[in-house]
Order: sequence, then C-alpha cells, then structure tokens
Amino acid sequence: MQLIVGLGNPGAEYARTRHNAGFLLVDAVAAAQRRAFKADRRFQCEVATIELDGRPLTLLKPLTFMNLSGASVAGFANYFKVPVVSILVVHDELDLPPGAVRMKHGGGHGGHNGLRDITAQIGTEFWRLRIGIGHPGVGHDVVNYVLGIPSAADRELISEAVARGIEVLPEIVAGKAPLVMNRLNRRAREPRPTSPEK
Repeated sequence: MQLIVGLGNPGAEYARTRHNAGFLLVDAVAAAQRRAFKADRRFQCEVATIELDGRPLTLLKPLTFMNLSGASVAGFANYFKVPVVSILVVHDELDLPPGAVRMKHGGGHGGHNGLRDITAQIGTEFWRLRIGIGHPGVGHDVVNYVLGIPSAADRELISEAVARGIEVLPEIVAGKAPLVMNRLNRRAREPRPTSPEK
C-alpha cells in the first residue's frame, strides 16, 4: 500500500459529521506522527507523508467535496504512478453499525457518492476500509443523516472503529491486506454469544 485516501468534506461545518469518518482516521494517523497536512493545489487535496514500520506512506484528503473525490485521487495517483491496487480508501459506511470496521477489495460503490466518483475515475480495484456509521432506516433521510453530527454514544463507537482501523494499518501497508480483510470480516460472521438462561 502506498496511498491512503480519507474521504470527507472540507470545512469546519462538516468536521464532526458522520460523512467525515475517512478524514477522522487520516487526521489521527498524521497527528500521531506529528505530521501536518499541506495543501496541494494541483490535485485539490491536502497531503501528508508518514512512515509505518519504516515504509513511506502518503495520506491524502480530497478538498473537492465528497461527490467529486475522484478528481483528486486520480490526479495524484496518475501523476505519481501509484497503482490502483496500492490505494486504500477510508470511508463512512451506512450498511455497517457504528463501531464496526470492515475491509473490502474492489466491487461497486454501494451508493456512496465519493466511491462512485473514484471508481468512475480509476476503476474498482482499490482497497476500502469501511467505518460503520449506521443507517437512518429511511432512504430519503440519508443525506441529512450522513451530514449530521452523531450522538455522543455513536460518536464514541465511531471513534473506536477508527482506532481499530489505525491498529491494522501497519499490516495493510506491509502487504497483508488480504489477511486483515479476512480477520476483520470474519468477526462479522461469527455468531454472538447468547446470554445464559436465568
């Protein structure tokens, strides 16, 4: 893995919204290494360079707003010749409950407009780290929901999911993405323990 893209919307008014889970993760990774993001006007993004276990890694935040994220990702990846399969996109996921984190390689955009634009620009063969934010239950409420601020309880769960995502990054960057994906996704399939009868 060479490039980690965190998806979100720029601006203080969006900073705490559910849709900015991707920004939240890459911001935390950069802060842990005391690295600052710098604006890159060529690709309409902010970029930070870090190292994980001695491996160089670029963090990228598109500044095009969510629905046009593909322009930044494609421009940067094409210019620096980053293979699509070496890109990890971190994004919020409606189809997972708050606190869940899963991984996926390839596939469709699932209605996520940021992923929709990225796949239109570079194809589908990038990796995705999916941070669960839950679903409002009604389709026409989705826009307000993702652009809304989660409750204190959900915010804590989303922060825990982000932390778990950060924990597995060294393995992903080291080329163990399939193993991480299997491990994270296996947890979703394991039956929950039942409460003992009283």
